[in-house]
Amino acid sequence: MSDKHNAQEVESGEPVSRRKVLAWLTSMGLFGSAIVSIVSNLVFIKPRATYGKPTRFAIGTPEQFPPGTRIALGDQKVAVIREGDKMAAISVVCTHLGCIVGVADTGFACPCHGSRFDQDGNVTGGPAPKPLPWYELSLAPNGELEVDKGKEIESGKWFTV
Repeated sequence: MSDKHNAQEVESGEPVSRRKVLAWLTSMGLFGSAIVSIVSNLVFIKPRATYGKPTRFAIGTPEQFPPGTRIALGDQKVAVIREGDKMAAISVVCTHLGCIVGVADTGFACPCHGSRFDQDGNVTGGPAPKPLPWYELSLAPNGELEVDKGKEIESGKWFTV
């Protein structure tokens, strides 16, 4: 059959052949598959991996922590301590089972299992197996203090402001 004859059949309302319908459905299926494939490739090019919270974060300027400050930053799970012109960042995560310890003038206390730590984070009682870790504290170029939880430092190593 010629294309001219087929066009006349469609215009005249006569039924279209099964072969034409199947060819049309096959081409639409292939076209739809190509579109889905292209869209899914574009969506999955960007990895969906999450890497967790950054280990380095800003906590503010030194002026925001006057001498004598002992304050816990809950979201970051560190305590910032300032004595004169010395500052430190100490973890508030208990080394026993990972509870959040409370900050007091005399040190740190775990409310869950009774571990006690002195002002420097050293164990003074309870089941905690080791002292609270100290984190590196530095001054960023913009004047803000930064804590790097990826770098533990030795206890008693203060940052001078």
